[in-house]
Amino acid sequence: MLIRRTYSLPEKLTMASAVVAAAGMVYPEVMKLTGGRGVFCPLRTMTGVPCPFCGFTTATVALTHGEWAAALEASPLACLAAATALGTAPLLAARTGGLAPPPRPACARTRRLIAVAGGAVVAASWLYQLRRHGLIGSASSSRRDRG
Repeated sequence: MLIRRTYSLPEKLTMASAVVAAAGMVYPEVMKLTGGRGVFCPLRTMTGVPCPFCGFTTATVALTHGEWAAALEASPLACLAAATALGTAPLLAARTGGLAPPPRPACARTRRLIAVAGGAVVAASWLYQLRRHGLIGSASSSRRDRG
């Protein structure tokens, strides 16, 4: 009989981040070998507007190669996800090893709060990307000043 274990949201983030980190470590080599042009973003391709996750691949590659400042500039959201994953990895390891109890289901209020907070973080990321790409705020003028 197979017993299925449930995973909490932080544990799922940790597992997904491990996969993304592994991909980030080999991504530059894969691009060199295949002559690829990078990850395709439908929103930016069709509209010219960056999505909230713009820069995530660049930041992931930078993080996996120890380039912290470049990662933060490309995508603070990727850095937040990486920091969260590092923080929750011990919990995942403890639960996997049977040293910590399994997660309890969150109540409806907590799930709503998580959804609202997640939406706010993604919205803030989008504003950052729009500013970084010169579509709002003073990023375009500061880019001109830098030459």
